[in-house]
This record gives sequence, structure tokens and C-alpha cells, in this order.
Amino acid sequence: MMRQVINVVWFKRDLRLSDHAALTAACEQPLPILMLYIVEPSLVKDQHYSLRHWRFVWQSLQQLNQQLSPHKGKVLVIEGEAVDVFEQIQQQYQIDTIFSHQEIGLNITFARDKTLHKTFKQQHIIWTEFPHGGVIRAANTREDWDKHWQQVMREPILESQWQQSEFITDLHQVDFTPPVEWQQSDILFQYGGELTAQNVLADFFAQRGKLYNRHISSPDLSRQSCSRMSPYLAWGNISLRQVYQQLLAHWNDIGWRRALTAFASRLHWHCHFMQKFESETEMEFRAVNRGYQDFPWREDKQAEFDLLAWQRGRTGFPLVDASMRCLIATGYINFRMRAMLVSFLCHQLHIDWRRGAHYLAQLFLDFEPGIHYPQLQMQAGVTGTNTIRIYNPTKQAEEQDSEGKFIREWLPELSELADEIIHRPWEITPMESIMLNFELGHDYPYPIVDIKTASKYSRDLLWSWRERNDVKNENQRILSRHVRLTSR
Repeated sequence: MMRQVINVVWFKRDLRLSDHAALTAACEQPLPILMLYIVEPSLVKDQHYSLRHWRFVWQSLQQLNQQLSPHKGKVLVIEGEAVDVFEQIQQQYQIDTIFSHQEIGLNITFARDKTLHKTFKQQHIIWTEFPHGGVIRAANTREDWDKHWQQVMREPILESQWQQSEFITDLHQVDFTPPVEWQQSDILFQYGGELTAQNVLADFFAQRGKLYNRHISSPDLSRQSCSRMSPYLAWGNISLRQVYQQLLAHWNDIGWRRALTAFASRLHWHCHFMQKFESETEMEFRAVNRGYQDFPWREDKQAEFDLLAWQRGRTGFPLVDASMRCLIATGYINFRMRAMLVSFLCHQLHIDWRRGAHYLAQLFLDFEPGIHYPQLQMQAGVTGTNTIRIYNPTKQAEEQDSEGKFIREWLPELSELADEIIHRPWEITPMESIMLNFELGHDYPYPIVDIKTASKYSRDLLWSWRERNDVKNENQRILSRHVRLTSR
């Protein structure tokens, strides 16, 4: 019996129907389409991911199927390793072409894709992959990269005619039934899905984003004024091009120019860092500047306790702890607070950035490998090319949360402290402690490090390391490969 010939659209971090190059290409072919999402056990248990990610993915898949259902379409969700799943499909159907986006992913997905390329070649299956945003696969130079990015972002939005396509909606495999936790929403987290992403973006341009440039650094105000599109971009509920063209459509709105200029810069920055990771994926495991290979991070026993205090938001520095507890509870904090958390880990605690990489990835709802690792290294000061920034968490608290609103929300044990003392609870007087029934060391921890001494040590060490010949030699290689050669 002849097997039916089909094409497959493999969804990964591109959980949408609009501006989807792989889906558009498949719809232009005369063959029936099997739309597929694979729940890969190796990814589910990978140390970068946690429940919040898979819950967001499941919400996104549910919305896709809500959109597809009236047109007799469906994304089939199958559990198994990708090689095995495609082998099972091939036993029932004859796969002609697999359409997907290129994945700017972790080493685990890169290794999987190399295996699949060999398997598909042996089985005479065509695998057509499409670029992710403005990222160029295997690029070893940034010459004309900005020009390319602008061209991609201004190309017409792809609108495939999937409503008229014939879909394969049945396989012999049992449909994946997610764990109960995946199906339970949490009102403190953003909800996944293409329709949700479009609504959040529309709300940003309707009013929320008008003060974007003024509120972007505030841990409290940024939660409202920032676009909040990062998880939708990370999981592909919306394309960067769709967001950018919406920005251009509002470019001449009265009173918005500064906000939109700042937002446009962030969108450009998004692909810039992903291109860095695509061009040098080894930075998942090592410093991009190999001169920092033997950088003397702490390895003493106390470092383990300090790392745990940082992870739990119990360092004794209010803004650090409030940011970490907010991130644990909601999956989101703004960019400056993320930078401060990494700076505190690496510069005040002097702990290797790699020891915080998996933990932060699990917490960030918008975890994107291509942004995560370049940013970690930049904030840790191990690139050799970026400005060394050592954040003083108390100064940041006084500047960005002057009235302590954010701190009080996430550290309720400090809620009764006056504005003058909430950023420095270790300076509370015995009389104030009695009056407020607040005991430092019991209700809230003492600072786990002397901030001035630790910061000076790190500053001296980082700058001296930067003068090493091996670091300087690596700088030249990094600049030639990762720095844009043309201005925007």
C-alpha cells in the first residue's frame, strides 16, 4: 500500500500562524500539511527550562489550535525525541519536505539538528529552513549586517493562505497529554499565545508605551511602560518584523518619538545579540574571550552559601532581593535589574557567571539562548570588549526605587521601614528596631558581603585582567567577528 505523500511544518520557537515563513512556503505546495510540535523529553528536563516555559508553550499551542479549528486544522503535539518522532511519521506517511525556522538554540538542539540532517538525507527528505528574524546563519563577519537587518524588518509581512490548505490531523501515535501543571495558569505570569501577543502589543501602542524611555530603568514602572513583548518574541508568538513595523506605523504619533526611538534600539539590539550567539555558540560553556578561561572565580565553601542566598533573594541588599523574588514569582524583571543581579553575583560575590546561567534561564519566562549568554558575559565583564559595569545595588535602589515601592511589594518584611532606611536596613538604630518590632538578622538578613571592599576587588581584578596580552589578542578576533562595521 502506497503511503500518502505529505509535507511537515515543524513548529519550535515560532508558535504563530502569521508572518511564518515555513508555514507560508508549505501552503504554496500542493501537498497536505502535517503541522507538528514535538515535546522532546531531553529539552523538558534540560537545566535551562522549567514549568513556566512549558506552561507558556502549551498556552501558545492551545491558541494556535483555537485559530485552526474552524478551518479543520490542528497542530499535532507528539512526545518523543525528534529523530524517533519523524521516524514514526515516516512509517505512516511519505514525507516530501519538512519546513521549519532555523533555531538559534542551545548545544542540545544544535546536536539534534545535525543528527536530523543526516537522517533526512538518508531518507531523501528535504529539510527547508528559514532564517530567524535578521540573524544570518554561519555569518563570520558583520559587514553590512545593519543594512541586512533593516531590509528584513521592512519586507512585507507574510500572510500564508493556510485557511485553504489541506491538513493532516491524525496520527497513529497518541496525542500528547500535558501534565496538569502545564494546564494551570498563574495570573502573575504573562499568558502565552499569538492572539495574546497581538493584544499586548496593541495595548502598548495605545497608551502604555508613551513613557517607555522614562520608565525603562525603574523596576516598578517598567512593568507597565515597557512593551512586555519579550516572552512573545522568545517563543515566536509574534515576529520581530511584526513588532518593528507596528512601531514604524506609530512613528509620527505626537509625543511618542523618544519612546519609539528607545524601543527601536532595543529591537535592533535583540537580533544583534542573537547574531553574536549564532556566530559563536561555544559561549554557552565558556567566555567568548578565551583570555578569561582561567579567571579566578571563588571556589571556597562559603561561595555555595552565598550563591544560595542570591538565588533565594536573601542577600541583605533590598533591591537585589526584591528583584530576585519578583523574578521567581512572575518570570519578569526589567533589563537594568537583570544586569544588577548578574553584576552582584559576579562582582560582589565573585561567583562564576556560569553558576547562575541555568538558574536565571529557568526563571526568565522570556529565556532566549541567543540573548541570555551574550548578556550574561557582558554583565560579568568577561568579553574584554564591553565597558565594565559594576552596579552598586544600594545606589541603584535609591535612584530607581527612591520611595521603596518595589522593595515593599516584594519584601513585605521591610514594608514598615521609612523611606530613609529601607534601602539600608543595616543602618537601623536600636530604638527604631524596637519601635518597628524589626530585628535585623531575624526578620531580614545582614548583608552577606561588604559592598565597597568586594566592588573594589572586582574592579581592580577586572581591569588588570583586561590588560593581559591574551585578552587583548582575543579582543581583536571578537571585534572583527561580532562588531557591526556600518552605522545604523
